[in-house]
Order: sequence, then structure tokens, then C-alpha cells
Amino acid sequence: MPREFEIRREVALPATPEQVWAAISTPDGLAGWFMPMDVRRDATVEVDRAPERLKCRAGTDAFEYVIEGRDGTTVLRFVHSGVLGDDWDDEFEGMTALGWSMYLHSLGQYLRHFAGRPALYADADAPADPAVWPRIRAALDVAAVGDPVHLELDGRVLDGEIDYLTDRYVGLRTGDALVRFHERSAIGLPVAVGHHHFGPGETAGALTEAWRDWLAAVAREDHP
Repeated sequence: MPREFEIRREVALPATPEQVWAAISTPDGLAGWFMPMDVRRDATVEVDRAPERLKCRAGTDAFEYVIEGRDGTTVLRFVHSGVLGDDWDDEFEGMTALGWSMYLHSLGQYLRHFAGRPALYADADAPADPAVWPRIRAALDVAAVGDPVHLELDGRVLDGEIDYLTDRYVGLRTGDALVRFHERSAIGLPVAVGHHHFGPGETAGALTEAWRDWLAAVAREDHP
């Protein structure tokens, strides 16, 4: 039977309310930490009170952001509510909750390190193989937040550090990018990588192809 769910989060962000508003309500801002989208085109906006509160609805899901300036920072209270259909279970709700924890951390990283810089977003899926995730973790060779990472991606060099790390997510921050790896087997989807690029000289298509090649190479059993 369908049932309702609600996910609540509260985070302190290193930005003004106006900067947070731009990050959650504009296509350019959303590309920097979530994905490119236009909430006023892709969803039904129910409350639009800048820079304090935004509530929008897409299908049976509602998303509410309440923004409060506090002592030089901003507190964001976020609620995602909706209805789980017959095809989804508690695992989907749990994965969604974990995903929002990662995305809101990414929002904080974006506002701290890249606020106001235009973002190009690319993503790619790994081969559908349950062994891919441990191979990705091994290829990154990290154990804790703050560990350095060096990747070579089709002629690009990504030097940075781990800024987010759980059993199902790995986040990498470089001088011009946020890169997020998602392990999604619990909901029947392959491992994915999302790349938020804040520098010049890139295209989404080229980045996607580069990540597909890297993921395919890591998935091979003979990958070092």
C-alpha cells in the first residue's frame, strides 16, 4: 500500500541568506551542488518568498526550504515529503535520506569554495556489476575525510581531497570541482558519478565520456 514519508534536515551554511537562496532556487546555483534544473519550470512552486522560504512540488513529492540568517551564517531547514508507491520500500526512503545528507553537505562545500562561480554538470553510470563499488573505493585509495586523491581522467589531472565519505558515497573536492560517487545497488541502479566543474574549457559531453571510460576501466578485473 502507498504510504507517506517525510525527510527533515537542518544545516548551517557559510553564506548569506541571499547566496543560499540563489543556490537553491536558480538553475546556475543548483548546477553547483545538485543538478541543473529550473524549479519554476520543472516543478509547481507553491511558496516563493525570497530569500526566506521556497516550497515546490513535483508529482507527489514536495520540497521546502526555510532560510534563516544567524550570526553571520545561514541556517537552512529542509523538508522532502511525499508518498511511496507500491514499487518502492523502506530501502528507497533510506537511500533518499542518505542522498539528501550528501547533497546538503555538497551545498555547503559549494557555498564555501565556489559560490557565484558558473558550474558545468556532467554525470555517468558505471557498468552494472556489484563488484564495481569496492573497485572504485580501491582505485581512490582513501580511508578518511581529508585524505588526498590523485586521478587521471582522459588527460585531465584531478588533485584534491576527500570531503565526504560514507559506505555509499565518496565526495572529492579539487580546486575547480566537486565530484560525487554514489553506490545505488540497494535501489537497483548502477554506481554513478556526478561532476560539478567550476573552471573553463570543458563540455558536459566530454566529461561524461571521460568518466564512462574511467568507470569501465576500473570495473575490469585486470584493473590495477
